[in-house]
Amino acid sequence: MNIINSIILGIVQGLTEFLPVSSSGHLVIFQELLKYNKPGILFEIIVHIGTLTAVIVYFRKDIVKLIIAVFSWKKDRDNEIKSYQHMLLHLIIASIVTGIIGLIFQDILESFFDNILLVSIMLLVTGLILFISDKVKNTDREQLNLPTSLFIGFAQSIAIIPGISRSGSTISAGIFAGLKRDVAVRFAFLLSIPAIIGAVILKSKELSDVLTHDLLLPYLLAGISAAIVGYLSISLLIQLIRKAKLIYFSIYCWIVGCLTIVITLLK
Repeated sequence: MNIINSIILGIVQGLTEFLPVSSSGHLVIFQELLKYNKPGILFEIIVHIGTLTAVIVYFRKDIVKLIIAVFSWKKDRDNEIKSYQHMLLHLIIASIVTGIIGLIFQDILESFFDNILLVSIMLLVTGLILFISDKVKNTDREQLNLPTSLFIGFAQSIAIIPGISRSGSTISAGIFAGLKRDVAVRFAFLLSIPAIIGAVILKSKELSDVLTHDLLLPYLLAGISAAIVGYLSISLLIQLIRKAKLIYFSIYCWIVGCLTIVITLLK
């Protein structure tokens, strides 16, 4: 893999990991239609670490407060600490739901990677979810509750299906549950941290690649590209969600989904 290709793949990872367009769906389409060869497991781990770095850096203040909240259980703790303890509890609940459903149905859901037509249809579904979430008006609740965290955790687990966006489904689930858009997006991105870490751990078990000297620089640049573009993608997405402008991504998903269906049927 040369440096240019590695940087391009890092940029694609940084864009599709956080923008609600499904990184896994794009991977399937690239592989099938463009005869794109999937890079090794080691490369995937490195670019995932890049995107993980992006979300940690962007939400560093929230993460620090969550860590402080773990060790602050005195009776006279302030309301902010209580708020972050409450959020941490629901992050754990949602992550457990995602983990359980993901482990139970992992083989079934991952088998969809071989069906490009299904992936295309799921992109259309993602577009519809985003479109509807833009129309939801009653989003004024700031506090998470058990049904909401269970619902968001379920939405994240369904995003294992290629074509269903993880960020799009979790953020939309929060909005559908009545959360303020800022709260929904912050919770969804903080929830992505254990999800990405889990993905890295699972991929590490399959690791058989060796990082040779000639791959060191390309892989490193890919990880850095994924981190920088991922950070910018998070910033862009948050601005659009606040303005209820996810329709731009809806249109994109519909166009890609429809084109892929037509091309697949004509082959």
